[in-house]
Amino acid sequence: MSNIWDDEWLNHRYYEGLLPEAAERHLHLAARSYADDVRAEDHLMDAIAIAPEHMVVYLGLYKFYFYKGRLNEALATARICLQRSAAELGIDPDWRKVRERQADFGSFDAPRARFYMFVLKAYGYLHLRLGHLATGSKIMDKLIELDPTDKIQARVLLEVLQKKEEDDDE
Repeated sequence: MSNIWDDEWLNHRYYEGLLPEAAERHLHLAARSYADDVRAEDHLMDAIAIAPEHMVVYLGLYKFYFYKGRLNEALATARICLQRSAAELGIDPDWRKVRERQADFGSFDAPRARFYMFVLKAYGYLHLRLGHLATGSKIMDKLIELDPTDKIQARVLLEVLQKKEEDDDE
């Protein structure tokens, strides 16, 4: 059985050639170096330097920070992803100014709009985790405004927040 981190895995192209080969290799090397924070982060930064226009390199950095519990850095990276996603959709970079009619936010057939929603949800969740409850709650409300059918399931996070507030009041 081959080692998961062998050269074949490191050289495999998962993004169908959309991401430069060197950037993709740095993403793989970051995964292989996950236990070594400095080395993994260096590889992620190298991937960003090679392909700053590709969202996937920022997603790699976001996931690294999130799973390492570096939530402030994850929040800053989520903000970058949110702004880039808004630019791709041609909508206001300020989530507070985005309106439902600007994109098909409730459709699974609109991948860029859905991606924006998932990034906004992550951004809101991080605010909640960091104790920025008012901001996190406003973001969840915005998600529900943009997608009244709540396919993104923002209401679940709002319910958890409301339960926490009720428990704190008791």
